[in-house]
Amino acid sequence: MALKNFKSYTKSTRGTVLVDRENIWKGKPMKSLTFGKVSTGGRNNLGRITSRHKGAGHKNKFRMVDFYRKKDDMKAKIERIEYDPNRSAYLALIKYEDGVQNYILAPNNIKIGDEVVSGRTKDIKIGNCMPLSDIPDGTDIHNVELAPNGGGKLARSAGSSAQTSGMDDNYRVIKLSSGEIRKVINTARATIGTVSNADHQNIKIGKAGRNRWKGRRPQSRGVAMNPVDHPHGGGEGKTSGGRSPVSPWGQSAKGLKTRKNKRTNKYIISRRKKRG
Repeated sequence: MALKNFKSYTKSTRGTVLVDRENIWKGKPMKSLTFGKVSTGGRNNLGRITSRHKGAGHKNKFRMVDFYRKKDDMKAKIERIEYDPNRSAYLALIKYEDGVQNYILAPNNIKIGDEVVSGRTKDIKIGNCMPLSDIPDGTDIHNVELAPNGGGKLARSAGSSAQTSGMDDNYRVIKLSSGEIRKVINTARATIGTVSNADHQNIKIGKAGRNRWKGRRPQSRGVAMNPVDHPHGGGEGKTSGGRSPVSPWGQSAKGLKTRKNKRTNKYIISRRKKRG
């Protein structure tokens, strides 16, 4: 996909950079594979805001994506590539030989008319899904399961992928795009290739209104608030908070480790790279 720039007729179009979706399906999604989403505005069942800066936004329908790929040894044909408002990656509508249709995450460089298949000992071809034990070292993969039949959990966003890099008893060693190296049971499945729409990271929205379409409301800085509203609030004149940066609830915003899942620590060989 190419990026789309605009002539600077207005202040917003001067800085806008979007992804050109010329070859993406223009019609509506498959009705049987969608359901309506209820807009909560960030509020819980008591009407209290539990997730700030959310509200309004454009209506959209949720697409039911097949992260499991359990229909083994049955070829499926790519019918079309679709935009999904709920995720950064594109979706591919596939049709199996028995007539069943499903949405899957569209891999990069896959085209309409291509065939994909899942199961044991399949070709190492973009879009094919198979157990990690059947995938050679150095292969780019996405939609990686953490447990057999658990559905893909890793490498699902636009342009992301993981890479196989060895075996350790019954485990496959994979390297994630974050830099983390971890073990995953080799009977878990993954899909060959990288996720589509890698140019998503180069988008410049150009104007605040585009965030409102997405349901993101404006945020106020903590230092502009009163002490009752935020730990950074108050002070005579303009201050920078008077303390190390924290969230409104006092949690450090300078890289405090919040991981508490000690049960899976043994599967992580090397932690992800620290941000600069």
